[in-house]
Amino acid sequence: MRKIILLLITIAGIISCKKSETKPEENAETTIEEVKKEPELITVKGNQFYKGDQPYYYVGANYWYGPLLAAKDSAGRERLIKELDLLKAHGIDNLRVLVGAEGGKNDYTVRPALQYEQGKYNDTLLDGLDFFMSEMRKRDMYAVLYMNNNWEWSGGMAQYLSWNGYGDVPIPNLPEFTWPQYMEYTEKFHTCEPCMEAFREHIKFIMGRTNKYTGLKYTDDNTVMSWQVANEPRVFSEKHEPAFTEWLNETVALMDSLDSKHLISTGGEGAAGYLWDIDLYRRTHTNPKIDYLTMHMWPKNWGWYVEGEEGKKVDDAITKAKEYINEHVELASKMNKPIVMSEFGLARAGESLSPEENTDNRDQFYSSVFSLLVESKENKGALAGYNFWGFGGYGKSANRTDGKWEPGDDFTADPPQEPQGLNNVFASDTTTLNMIKEYNEKVGILK
Repeated sequence: MRKIILLLITIAGIISCKKSETKPEENAETTIEEVKKEPELITVKGNQFYKGDQPYYYVGANYWYGPLLAAKDSAGRERLIKELDLLKAHGIDNLRVLVGAEGGKNDYTVRPALQYEQGKYNDTLLDGLDFFMSEMRKRDMYAVLYMNNNWEWSGGMAQYLSWNGYGDVPIPNLPEFTWPQYMEYTEKFHTCEPCMEAFREHIKFIMGRTNKYTGLKYTDDNTVMSWQVANEPRVFSEKHEPAFTEWLNETVALMDSLDSKHLISTGGEGAAGYLWDIDLYRRTHTNPKIDYLTMHMWPKNWGWYVEGEEGKKVDDAITKAKEYINEHVELASKMNKPIVMSEFGLARAGESLSPEENTDNRDQFYSSVFSLLVESKENKGALAGYNFWGFGGYGKSANRTDGKWEPGDDFTADPPQEPQGLNNVFASDTTTLNMIKEYNEKVGILK
């Protein structure tokens, strides 16, 4: 009798959600009772996000490695659950997450890789993705899932080229290669038909997946806020604009055909990734199926901020940051779309990798740009959210001279080719986290 009752509960939960007929995985740690309540869909009305019938403004995080922590039979699941609870307690309910990683055989790349060979997937990591999404769903959190990467640190577009006869990837972190060589190589992705077709198959595979823990197709799960084409897809040269735009529009159209319910974004950096030409960025984002705009910002990389150097301190970075943000918000307002600063970061004092070093400059920078979000909410403006880079949680920085990631190290927010901890907000960074919590209270995430 007990088995019959449980079966009826399972069937009732699935029917009530009008979702996939696939039942959750047996012995799954997430129960039907925990997942049957559908999260409110995030939508766009004019230049604002809405959660249900209320405007949605947020300070979220980049947490690209979450599904890797959640890999089946991994000790990382305990850490993941603690970190999701900590994030939620600070109002951080929006996470930008990598749903890719290709190859996994080069230095300075994410390992293990989700797609270890073209069209072949690591089942343990797919299970981790399912578990991760089910845990987010329990906590009424939202995921922005990006499907590819312009950069080598997760394989990305360059790996698709290597798989399809273009030779080895010129890894720019190796002494024999340069960044211009890498960019010239990666630019070819947008005209490589077998590469683009393989990526389309990846999109279909992920978007068509049914979560083993919830029994829901990803396209039916409102834990997904947005499908994002890639991390920082770029126009590398003026002559490249037509090919890039055609590829981008075709990819967006495919995503929309597979899921017209959830939002679509590109993952673009703003003008910085489009030859520093705001009009070029506009032209590549006029597609009405691109539901909102994104921008990224790296004050150190762009020469706005140099730790300890007179004239390049945090006040200068804040001034330039606000100018950059406002230029893009003005564009978003004209296009009648929301815009999110979905990636930005700043190191702690002395660019230290130690969580013990102070975060005064970072906190000042964060607070200054977050204040623009409060103003935007008050004025029903287009600036709709932030995802800081990135949340390192309870991870520990690599204990070696260069600090770079190697297999066996903890995952933190910094990509493998960068010193681990450089731009991390760790669980111990209480001043930063409490400041973020205050801003999430101001914009209504926390009541």
